[in-house]
Amino acid sequence: MKIVFSQKQKEHDPQAFFVAGTLHPHPEAPERADVLYAAARHSGLTVEEPVDYEFEYVRAVHTPRYLNYLENIFTRWSRIEGSTQEVVPGVHPDRRDCGYPASAEGQAGFHHADLSCPIGAHTWRSALWSAHTAAHAAHQVLLGDDTCYALCRPPGHHAAKDYAAGFCYLANTAIATTVLRKKFGRVAILDIDVHHGNGTQDIFYDRADVLTVSLHADPVRFYPFFWGHANEQGSGEGQGFNMNLPLSRGTGDDEYLQTLDVALDAIHRFSPDALVIALGLDAFEGDPLRGLAISTVGFGRIGKRIGATSLPTVIVQEGGYLSAELGTNLTAFLGGFTLGHGR
Repeated sequence: MKIVFSQKQKEHDPQAFFVAGTLHPHPEAPERADVLYAAARHSGLTVEEPVDYEFEYVRAVHTPRYLNYLENIFTRWSRIEGSTQEVVPGVHPDRRDCGYPASAEGQAGFHHADLSCPIGAHTWRSALWSAHTAAHAAHQVLLGDDTCYALCRPPGHHAAKDYAAGFCYLANTAIATTVLRKKFGRVAILDIDVHHGNGTQDIFYDRADVLTVSLHADPVRFYPFFWGHANEQGSGEGQGFNMNLPLSRGTGDDEYLQTLDVALDAIHRFSPDALVIALGLDAFEGDPLRGLAISTVGFGRIGKRIGATSLPTVIVQEGGYLSAELGTNLTAFLGGFTLGHGR
């Protein structure tokens, strides 16, 4: 298996975010990439540098105005007298179908769903290369690899068509899926991050060629709060092609695996030609953003269960934050997946 990663992804270095009304050090630190990279290499993965796909795939999933915003907002923001060192919104619209502002401050409010995605001088470049990493891993599978691991950082599954959220700027999982659709008629997404992938859901909600399945902590009391409920099943042609499986806070290995079987049964019925795994290691019992209680051994069992699908697969890194076990959890998942995949 290959690992795809660019050092440019480490240039984004967010300083702080608000949670429960309090400013905290930002957990999506560049060091995450170092830990995950070392663990993947320890697992025997060979390194592949992504190529520059320019705007080819990000345009396929995001609106032109949002991409223009991400590329230019830091420069525009820096011209505002007394502005903060990072772009952070101070106002939000109550709906998406309102007027679109011309000012930098107004656009920041429009294109951010929360206060977790500060934009610094290097955010755009890192996010774009994270998207290139997802696209390149999918291209490796198109070229015949059974599986490829995209070490995407910053992550992407909260980023929707037109806004950033939850540490995410560009929708890496959706981008990998879009690349796979060049060859594979039906693609399934399995999101096992502790948080619901609201951005991925937003992008594919009305489509029948992509099945989106997510296991996550119940949003009734957990981020992203407004999305990820079981009654969200798709719309139009996509009705029935979106499945959310919310779990109680503190759910451990055994109950999680039972729910995973429900997800895998749905994927089997969909009969996809390829699979994208949105790999969140933040379901770990000791993760700083803890919501579930998966053990390191549990990640190995999860990986083995998913690997048994034996589908061409792109593994896209989503959440999972700094703890002593972060690298070990990735190693456990990759080892279990490889064993289950029979490779």
